[in-house]
Amino acid sequence: MLCYHSVKNLLSSSLVSKNSKIKIYRTIILHVLLCGCETWSLTLREECRLRVFDNSVLRRIFGPKRDEITMEWRKLHNEELSDLYCSPHIVRVIKSRRIMWAERVARMEERKGVCRVLVLVGKVERDRLGPRRRWEGNIKMDIQEVGCGGVDWIELARDRDRWRTLVNAVINPWVS
Repeated sequence: MLCYHSVKNLLSSSLVSKNSKIKIYRTIILHVLLCGCETWSLTLREECRLRVFDNSVLRRIFGPKRDEITMEWRKLHNEELSDLYCSPHIVRVIKSRRIMWAERVARMEERKGVCRVLVLVGKVERDRLGPRRRWEGNIKMDIQEVGCGGVDWIELARDRDRWRTLVNAVINPWVS
């Protein structure tokens, strides 16, 4: 998070507009943070920590709010942050990028290294100390969240039209 700490003062400065702060967040911080996220196998704890980081950066950008009743300054609530920042949450962005990458993996030949590492290695029994959830398991969970559970994701990814509908459902779950 060195990139965040290098621009932290800019994000809380009153001399920089909120639009500029959001552009800094999207182009610098998110770009560095999400580098390679297509292959991450996130646990629920890691997802929670990413959401907390995302909200803390947005709180720094938008600053405190004056309570109209008590006339005291307070931090913005998560709902207020999502109203002010109209982009998908960081975990949703990661899931959508992972789903888009899964389509490319499904279309690869099995002898390619990426396909072997992400899909075929997942079929091997895990060590006691290994990760509890694998990349392919995350893909299955992401697909199940939008109502396509129990479907072979590789076959689904080979049907481009159905897969694009699935990707759009992952990116924006309220639009069907």
